[in-house]
Amino acid sequence: MNRSPVPIPELRRVKLDHHDSVRSHVQQQVCDEVERLERRIETLRLVKAPHAAIMISTYERMISRKKGFLQNWDL
Repeated sequence: MNRSPVPIPELRRVKLDHHDSVRSHVQQQVCDEVERLERRIETLRLVKAPHAAIMISTYERMISRKKGFLQNWDL
């Protein structure tokens, strides 16, 4: 049986970015992720691992993108 998705009327569509609780949750999650990445960078700077510089650079880009996301969504 092949079912096609039932269209949701425009009035019933939920715009998640308009709900404070969702915005708050997303903001907290992204901020927590940024903190974890920053701690990983600190740890990598103390360890003389062969690929630490590449990992640090990658984490820094991830942090930058996450902070950009927060800024773009006014979180």
